[in-house]
Amino acid sequence: MLAFIIRRLLQSVLVMVAVGFIAFSLFNFVGDPVSLMLPPEATQSDRDEVRKSLGLDEPFYVQFGKFVGNAVQGNFGISLRLGRPVSQLLIERLPATLELAMTAAVIGLLVGIPVGVYTALRRNSILAKSLLTGSLIGVSLPNFLIGIFLILIFAVWLGLLPSFGRGDVTKIGLWTTGLLTVTGLKALVLPAITLGLYPVTLIMRLVRSEMMEVLRTDYIKFARARGLSNNAVHFGHALKNTLVPVITITGLQLGGLIAFAIITETVFQWPGMGLLFIQAVQFADIPVMAAYLCLIGLIFVLINLTVDMLYYTVDPRLRISGSAAGGH
Repeated sequence: MLAFIIRRLLQSVLVMVAVGFIAFSLFNFVGDPVSLMLPPEATQSDRDEVRKSLGLDEPFYVQFGKFVGNAVQGNFGISLRLGRPVSQLLIERLPATLELAMTAAVIGLLVGIPVGVYTALRRNSILAKSLLTGSLIGVSLPNFLIGIFLILIFAVWLGLLPSFGRGDVTKIGLWTTGLLTVTGLKALVLPAITLGLYPVTLIMRLVRSEMMEVLRTDYIKFARARGLSNNAVHFGHALKNTLVPVITITGLQLGGLIAFAIITETVFQWPGMGLLFIQAVQFADIPVMAAYLCLIGLIFVLINLTVDMLYYTVDPRLRISGSAAGGH
């Protein structure tokens, strides 16, 4: 177990170094920060002075070393667009993005698993076939189109839900949440459904295929031969083994929801990190772009590490193979 954790931690560090290098490269290959910070009438001496103050006159490896050192401390400099510390901006926007992504993930699990089980157990029913056909919509349609349709129906035509913003939020220390206010909950519905539709369809189809595969295995046949009820076989044996790969997919999807909430946040003007990143790209705000890439990379690494630990705990085959390898 310890060797497994150490190996995963070393891999995570290597991934973060690679992500940091890509983020650092933005400073050298995406515009000139000195030109963005100074007015057009600035002299060459002014440019040289700013370049020296930013450390841009030093060798590449020295600059990268300083970047990594500052990044470890959470220091990514000042936003060129807003003139505020980048870390402060991300901390302010992080709760909105996490709230949206977590709600979408919960929707994916609460809807995807039951529907997947139903379509596996009642695969020849009309409702199951209809659900499978409808799931193709969630896989095929892009997020921005789904969001626009939802806004048109529920905000424009019916007037039931707001079309943009986060509503009223409650501040709890450094954290802000809209889950404790009526307007916050209403504002969350449409973007959460838009972002959660793809995980719903993915988890549903995964659970269905895994459930059907497990139901054909020998130990399920033995369980039926022992006289166990259908509920005991389906939910006590089949579903439990079906959820092992679902853990992995759900973990990876959570990272994807956080990273790719950009489109949904833009459509609904949700004040999260994704919207901040889009605005940074439009302005070539490189410190914000670099910090966003590093933060998303860290989130992916932490989620994957957590999923690996859960997978190692849930699946005894990994523990047995690990012990055998250690003994060998």
